[in-house]
Amino acid sequence: MKVLAALLCVCAGPLTAKDLHFCWIGSGGYSLTGQMTVPDDKLQAMITETDVSRFEITGYSNGQEIGGWDMADRAPGATWHLRFDPLSMSFLTGGSYPGVASQGWNANGDVTDCGPGGFGFNSGNFAQDICLNGSWIEASSVHPSTPLVAGTAPVSPDCRVQDLTS
Repeated sequence: MKVLAALLCVCAGPLTAKDLHFCWIGSGGYSLTGQMTVPDDKLQAMITETDVSRFEITGYSNGQEIGGWDMADRAPGATWHLRFDPLSMSFLTGGSYPGVASQGWNANGDVTDCGPGGFGFNSGNFAQDICLNGSWIEASSVHPSTPLVAGTAPVSPDCRVQDLTS
């Protein structure tokens, strides 16, 4: 029986995860890069905030870092709403917050709850935009259904895929 159990463990192999990278370009020179880690066994159905083991974002204004957020450092009560379709490799956008087609990464539907010194992102039915220091940055807003996709290659603040061979 012990041999059978050991064989099953070896055949099953280790659980692995996929690191996904994404980049968002807002208006007014604002952008955001991010990374999330998703267990392979979750890559066949809708992914929510409860499915990822790592999620972090960094915001930029004209290429200069202005803030960031990491789910590992999430404050109690902070907004954390994620909807990602692994088949299309895209975040669902353009719907009412908090719904199936919306996002709230340390920023709720009003984009005002990222806190002093905080940074967050929201996608609802009005716009996609960022929160900085507890305030909505209206100048960052883009149309709510603007596609937001992910891939396996790291990206730069201007959303170019980074060349890892140099």
